[in-house]
Amino acid sequence: MKNSLIVLFVLLGQNQLLTAQTNVEKIITGTVISNTKKLDGISVINCMNKMMAVTDRDGCFSILAKEGDILNFSGIDYKYLKKYVYKRDYNSGIMEVDMVFNAVELDEVIINKDANITAENLGIIPRGQVKFTPQERRLYSNSGGIQGLFSSISGEKEILKMNVEIEKKELLLKKLDYLFGNKYYTKTLKIPEELIKGFQYYCVEDPRFVESLSLKNKSMSMFLMTNLAIVYNQKRVSEK
Repeated sequence: MKNSLIVLFVLLGQNQLLTAQTNVEKIITGTVISNTKKLDGISVINCMNKMMAVTDRDGCFSILAKEGDILNFSGIDYKYLKKYVYKRDYNSGIMEVDMVFNAVELDEVIINKDANITAENLGIIPRGQVKFTPQERRLYSNSGGIQGLFSSISGEKEILKMNVEIEKKELLLKKLDYLFGNKYYTKTLKIPEELIKGFQYYCVEDPRFVESLSLKNKSMSMFLMTNLAIVYNQKRVSEK
């Protein structure tokens, strides 16, 4: 009887050790697509270990995760997505994520020379009302009452705050794409085409540059971008 108990404890210990070893964090490599289109600039956050990644131009990302972790995917023009790391994802180390384009459908479009017709002027919404972005709305809706308490305890509130900051940067990046074409980066700023996206991320980390974009001061933005490009290119050369 005693020997049987010893054998049982040994087997249980081996089983627990094996379970622990098979559920350690490891690098999961994934691809984010939408209707076969590979999506770049999609933010990926692991809710459990707070690790973050961004997809490259091929829609690929790599992030540290284990089975059962929850990954948040967010990007401009695409619906927010939560995805579990299932056993098959963990074992293979590969994940494919399909995001849905967040299209805004209009029943009817009427072109009118009177541009002052707005929801505020029509009395549909109060004047001066604060306008929230999608991520700001999620944060606001999870800030009060029982839901707010749960979000704070679970750490979800910090994730939501992080998503708001990511969204702000994504909006700034979209504004950069609108204001400046690829030729401006390659010809004027001497940024290689494959590094344009990386340089844009570098720019939106600069507070003065972000302020110039917020003030819609394109001349100041171009001046600051020129200085940032000089530093960026010097770092790029020195790191080779």
